[in-house]
Amino acid sequence: MTLFMRQTTHGIVLLLLYIDDMIITEDNPQAISNLQHNLGEYFEMKDLGSLSYFLGLEVSLSSVGYSLSQAKYASYLLVRSSINDSATAPTTLNPNVLLIPFDGIPLEDVSLYRQLVGSLIYLTVTHPDIAYVVRILS
Repeated sequence: MTLFMRQTTHGIVLLLLYIDDMIITEDNPQAISNLQHNLGEYFEMKDLGSLSYFLGLEVSLSSVGYSLSQAKYASYLLVRSSINDSATAPTTLNPNVLLIPFDGIPLEDVSLYRQLVGSLIYLTVTHPDIAYVVRILS
């Protein structure tokens, strides 16, 4: 992911680029339109309108500013791990618990576990409260 910034007399234009997706923002809608036009001369582009979902982040705009959520992404992880019908509990992991690599039964295929831990690491973008537990799992 790369962030490009351009200072103009009207403000700063931000362009966030990830593979073939980009987000363009600026206080001046005309500056965004000009940038889209200039980029359109060199690249095939499609304007998808206002940002609502990007890389697992739900984005909503209010009068106060932008709000980020990963609720849909978290729900997807629960379904993917087959624990979507489990009850939740507001308990935290005791920091004094020592986990030993040989506790429990080894997984036959560790790829799903690794993918889920990687996804949980990404989930800490909007849920830093789970960072400690995710670090222990990883």
